[in-house]
Amino acid sequence: MRNRAIPLMAILAAVLPATVVGDQVKDGIDAEGYICTWLVLAPIPLKPGQEGAGALDEEPVKGEANLKPEAGDKLDVDGKDLTWKECPAKDQILDFNGLLGKRTENSVGYAVAYITADADVADVTLKLGSDDQVKVYLNGKPIHSNDEGRPFEKDEDSVLGLSLRRGLNVLVVKLINEEEDWAVSARFVDKDGKPVAGLKATTKRG
Repeated sequence: MRNRAIPLMAILAAVLPATVVGDQVKDGIDAEGYICTWLVLAPIPLKPGQEGAGALDEEPVKGEANLKPEAGDKLDVDGKDLTWKECPAKDQILDFNGLLGKRTENSVGYAVAYITADADVADVTLKLGSDDQVKVYLNGKPIHSNDEGRPFEKDEDSVLGLSLRRGLNVLVVKLINEEEDWAVSARFVDKDGKPVAGLKATTKRG
């Protein structure tokens, strides 16, 4: 069993004072490159007895790689009506439990961001942190998966060698929670570790 001694909010209080990020968000991305505006669909319960890692390669929402929702879109998932909602990432972190207003365990959620680029950009790295398991798609292609049940840590995963095309790019994050905290953060950086210039994040697909 993983160590959950330090809750997510305690980490935020220690390393991300509210004054650091709040008013620096522009065009859906903050000064450090973190995506701060998302569309979220959650919660989708895991199957009885199912562990988070076992749910990564299943698709509770069919065609998840090519999701292109808009706010207010409704979806029937196993007889449960869910709605895509616009959700901000507070202090760089998209906290699913906070968005849902309660701790929600043994569940799957999706977060989608539309990233627009001023020009084609090569050799980009996606920096990602997640609690717990995560699978990521960029423009319909799987680019990353981590099946570990783990506490949140920003930038814990680095997905190297990505390309962003001029115009619209679609980032889809599938995030699973086994217990307690349920959160993700994401940003694109260049080969020098600096935020990629000329990017915007929005919840509008066109």
